[in-house]
Amino acid sequence: MESASAGVEAPSVAAHTPEGAHAGGKGLKSGALGELSNLVIGVASTAPAYSLAATLGFIVAVHGVGAHAPAIMLVSFVPMLLIASGYYWLNRADPDCGTTFTWVTRAIGPRLGWLNGWVIVVADVVVMAALAYIAGTYTFLLFGMDAAAANSTDVAIAAAVWIGLMTWICYVGIELSARTQYLLLSAEIVILSIFAVVALAHVYIGHQGTPVQPGWFSPFSIPGGWTALVDGVLLGVFIYWGWDSGVCVNEESRDATEGPGRAAVLSTIVLLLIYLVVSAAAVSFAGTVFLKHHGDDVLSALGGDVFGSPWDKALIIAVLTSASASTQTTILPTARTTLSMARFGAIPKAFGHVHPRHLTPDVSTLAMGGVSIAWTVFIILVSQNVLFDSITALGFQIAFYYGFTGFACAVFYRRELTASFRNFFMAGVLPFLGGVMMTAIFVKAFIDNKDPSSAYSGGFLGVGTAVAIGVGLILLGIVVMLIANFSHRDFFRRKTETAEPGFLEGTAVGEVSVTRG
Repeated sequence: MESASAGVEAPSVAAHTPEGAHAGGKGLKSGALGELSNLVIGVASTAPAYSLAATLGFIVAVHGVGAHAPAIMLVSFVPMLLIASGYYWLNRADPDCGTTFTWVTRAIGPRLGWLNGWVIVVADVVVMAALAYIAGTYTFLLFGMDAAAANSTDVAIAAAVWIGLMTWICYVGIELSARTQYLLLSAEIVILSIFAVVALAHVYIGHQGTPVQPGWFSPFSIPGGWTALVDGVLLGVFIYWGWDSGVCVNEESRDATEGPGRAAVLSTIVLLLIYLVVSAAAVSFAGTVFLKHHGDDVLSALGGDVFGSPWDKALIIAVLTSASASTQTTILPTARTTLSMARFGAIPKAFGHVHPRHLTPDVSTLAMGGVSIAWTVFIILVSQNVLFDSITALGFQIAFYYGFTGFACAVFYRRELTASFRNFFMAGVLPFLGGVMMTAIFVKAFIDNKDPSSAYSGGFLGVGTAVAIGVGLILLGIVVMLIANFSHRDFFRRKTETAEPGFLEGTAVGEVSVTRG
């Protein structure tokens, strides 16, 4: 496929580029990351410890789910795996750091491509408040500063400091970012693993709690049936979100066309294993009543009973490292999305600037950090209930751009689908089915959250706050896109593209043909 920056000159790389560095098509440091780094960034971006701490209790509390939370984790994994397959196939043809923005633009059209880029950016900004809030709060809790942890102003300041620190790491270089993720994710997974082992030891050796039951893992055994399953999956999808960050650094990866895509698929599998083991251990040890009553933070609540003092601090460290790691890996993909959008001519070209020495998208990174700090401080000081509703609102944005990625894969490879059953099923049916599932999740989430009484902070403009934030930001994006039609005309005149027949078999003469009309 032709370069995503076709027709746009990359900024020159100064003579003081670090030794051994190579600037790729956009000026990023190509070849800096291996496949393991892609995997680590993808897993870390989901913040598994934070996601479990914040979501497991609410999944258990869904009427008719209870101890079958592991089954919800398993079912929620399915649409994520299908969308990850779409990322794999699209990245093979076009390893562009803009990912969904780039692929939807090429396959479906520039307007939907622009809108998906917008949705990715706003979703990442919205979630930064939740991640930085947890990072700030748990920093105080780790040192026994409970009064500061309960003070909104103190937490807002700490959250801003965390965002500033992670922005600086992303600004300095992709390799420092990757090394930081290795450290934070390793601590997180080790602590979660020890927690699961010790909790299960209490059950099977200490005869505390209930032994793990096979039926907990079966979606067909959920007492609440289909309704409980769907409601649980609405929550379950959130805990998997973020694995695509490992694909956004494709242009800085050694095997750009294969490595990031494989890492995307593998990261969803790694997350599934983590979630199944930890959720089963938590349910087995503590039971559903305890988890329901501590839904806002089940891990720290379990820490004292599982580890005892002072080792219960380990779970606080796990959640802290999880939230801080995800804060960093949320900045990474957002900056690269806006970099790609700028190089396509979809937004002001300043966002396409790459630092001549660090080889990072400096303007985009600093802009993401600045906007995130402003949003985070505002939302923490205004209302924590609005903060909680903003987390629910993310489900709309996640389902939106993940769904369009699945559809874009099937559309882009449509000339290839009849060449073989493998092409039809792997590059067509599976990603498209993932898109359908994400669309269904979007619709179901709207139905469940449109009533103002469903929101922590009530309603806004006649709908629940979660819908007002989630869907409202998408609608705002449509308005901004219409304005951008006048200021960035060339981008919106782009023609759609499709994979050349024979591309997947390696027999195509060219990689891309333009479909006109």
